[in-house]
Amino acid sequence: MRRKEKFSEGLIYHVFNKSISNFGIFQYDDSCYRFIQAIDFYNQEYQTKSLGIFLTKNKDFCPNIIIPKQNSIIKILSYCLMPDHYHLLLKIIKGDFSKYLGTVENSYSRFFNLKYNRKGPLWQGSFKAVRIKNNEQLLHVSRYIHINPTTSNLIAKPENWRYSSYKDFIENNEILENIKEISIRSTDTYKKFVENNVDYQKKLKQIKKFLID
Repeated sequence: MRRKEKFSEGLIYHVFNKSISNFGIFQYDDSCYRFIQAIDFYNQEYQTKSLGIFLTKNKDFCPNIIIPKQNSIIKILSYCLMPDHYHLLLKIIKGDFSKYLGTVENSYSRFFNLKYNRKGPLWQGSFKAVRIKNNEQLLHVSRYIHINPTTSNLIAKPENWRYSSYKDFIENNEILENIKEISIRSTDTYKKFVENNVDYQKKLKQIKKFLID
């Protein structure tokens, strides 16, 4: 899906983007956290402030982006930051989503380039977005996002990956209660769905098809 297309309110999308030349843009805690801060800070329709300026007076700004907030542009259903890319499973609530995510990416690019004294683009191109069409696809994509660090051999257990929503999903009962778009209500059931699917690798091609169709 091209970024110029209009996104529809009330629909769910899997959104992702990758760094240019597979550059490691999310390798350190402060960098990962700055991207999460940007996702939360700009997630309101009439935000006119700069995140950088805001953080000069609010250094302890510590958002949890999967907890719903009032006046949000999007609702995060699952997320994961990988060393060279990100995944967001989200529902559009209102406002201009393309403008919002462009602001998030540009804000992070400015931060990263300034921090590491570099110039030029940070992303391979415009973000990609795939509309989620049914509950089966939603569950598979949510699992795909959460198990990404494990299938990439970065960690043994998905809950050990710090910059993912998975740990909240399996440790906080209120998360799945608030994310009613995901049909699984129990933390234990969701954990089993993600971790105990023995034929996951066999279904990987099918899951990838969900992501690109």
